[in-house]
Amino acid sequence: MEYRQFGKTDMRVSLLGFGGAELGFVPGVTQDTVNALLNGAIDAGLNTIDTASAYKTSEEMIGLAVAGRRKDFHLFTKCGATDGFTRSDWSKAGILGHIEASLRQLQTDYLDLVQLHSCGVETLRQGECIEALQIARDKGMTRYIGYSGDGQAAKFAIETDAFDTFQTSISIADQEAIELTLPLAVERNLGVIVKRPVANAAWRTGQKPTDAYHHAYWDRLVELDYDFLKWDLDAAVAHALRFTLSQTGVHTAIVGTTRPERWQSNAKQVALGSLPQADIDAIRARWREVADASWVGQV
Repeated sequence: MEYRQFGKTDMRVSLLGFGGAELGFVPGVTQDTVNALLNGAIDAGLNTIDTASAYKTSEEMIGLAVAGRRKDFHLFTKCGATDGFTRSDWSKAGILGHIEASLRQLQTDYLDLVQLHSCGVETLRQGECIEALQIARDKGMTRYIGYSGDGQAAKFAIETDAFDTFQTSISIADQEAIELTLPLAVERNLGVIVKRPVANAAWRTGQKPTDAYHHAYWDRLVELDYDFLKWDLDAAVAHALRFTLSQTGVHTAIVGTTRPERWQSNAKQVALGSLPQADIDAIRARWREVADASWVGQV
């Protein structure tokens, strides 16, 4: 597994990280599956796990699976939104309460990174949520603080110079950040985490997904009509993932799965290295040809 220096932090993160959203939202995921998935991934070199207060049972399941191996990985979570995104609280007391709950559920006495979970510009401008993260950092609850989000809110967050890290969506179907925010993050030496790095493989069945969560990417990919999406699924996913990881400034891409074998396949794909520049240029050129102003980053 390749590792990259995580911006201005003291961490080196695995190029492929684990995203914990599916643990909370995919029905029927058992604790035994999570145990096997995470321990196998850590054994294979993954050292970055990202989750959130909003991901229902995700934090609790991760804590049960790997709390005994805390020194083997970097642990990231997000706050502000909770309970499956049904509630949010951006007040100082609310943010600190979320972090305290995350510490309990993850069975740890500190987090490596706590991120604001996609709050808007007005919330950021008020400053209370940022102040809460700074208090948590001063108290040793978290080592670093970050912002997770997209679009103009992400741009505003980066320009506050309050954060150590930045998480955003970048993929073959989501390229706004490559020009809007990624250069700013590089300029400030922020650690950069990419979510949805393979566009949720929204094309994989050849039919529009039933889950509306995937519809924006499906619709975009139909119009983009990349030739490589007609390849074998593993080869197409590898091409998509390598495109994302080839972007200057990206340190780790978090991939969510509930299948241990899928993570192993992704790790093999990452080992192939960056895409040739001609392939990157072709994907970017097709995006510029087809994308319109409505194709913003998917929060």
